[in-house]
Amino acid sequence: MRPITRLALAMTLCTTAFNAQASNVLIVLSDSDHLDLKDRKVFATGFYLNELMQPVKMLLDAGHSVTFATPTGKAPTLDKSSTDKAYFNNDVAALQEHKALLEHLKITSPGESPVISLSRIEQIGYEHFDAVYIPGGHAPMQDLLHSAELGKLLNNFHAHSKTTALVCHGPIALLSTLSNPTAFTEQLETGTNAATSGWTYAGYTFTVISNQEEELAKGLLGGGAMKFYPQTALEQAGGVYSSNTSPWTSHVVIDRELVTGQNPGSALDVGKAILHRLKSQSQAGG
Repeated sequence: MRPITRLALAMTLCTTAFNAQASNVLIVLSDSDHLDLKDRKVFATGFYLNELMQPVKMLLDAGHSVTFATPTGKAPTLDKSSTDKAYFNNDVAALQEHKALLEHLKITSPGESPVISLSRIEQIGYEHFDAVYIPGGHAPMQDLLHSAELGKLLNNFHAHSKTTALVCHGPIALLSTLSNPTAFTEQLETGTNAATSGWTYAGYTFTVISNQEEELAKGLLGGGAMKFYPQTALEQAGGVYSSNTSPWTSHVVIDRELVTGQNPGSALDVGKAILHRLKSQSQAGG
């Protein structure tokens, strides 16, 4: 696909109705298809179907525009284990509906994906976007947490108090705003307390998949082990962690511009929170 055609498609993924309340939402995904584990083991992963598509469908249904981006503009990978009715409240019809929408948008298609790079997003201008959403799956722990371009984008959104929403493993991307996230995560990998200062979200209350939930789900890694858990990482960076009272139940935390959801079951409520904030922004601006 020619670059101009790809960009045009990326910028016009919206309903045909143009109304005064329509907003532009940036969806940032990892372009990694794996996560490096301890002992040189590798876990094939990507984004979770429901974590991406439930909020995206809600945004499109409400008349908002969405633009998809990854660090390099490479089409993201679907974690095939997430194409399970369990993530859709055991509703097979809902699973098929969201899977069909993913296929219709061609997000994962190497040749037809509307996904563009974060450098292209900067060229377009951060001011074009009213909110950013980062879904989970394990892939963000491979690249988004170290992306300087994502860190620049998030710092801009922070400075302008724009809605910044993330779910499950997605909140690990907040580490990209550190001055040296790679050095920070290298400390985490040794098992020692990682030291840092000046993190953009220091003092924010947040949630992310809990250490308890990671332990419950570690069988998915096929005998491998993660180098560190995101809850520990974000707490050591300076965040204040908030957890649900029962594993896998929905839990959403809103602190200033930051909206975080704890696990796959939180994706719908994160989507609702984004819609509510966009509506409030529109009313305030109007």
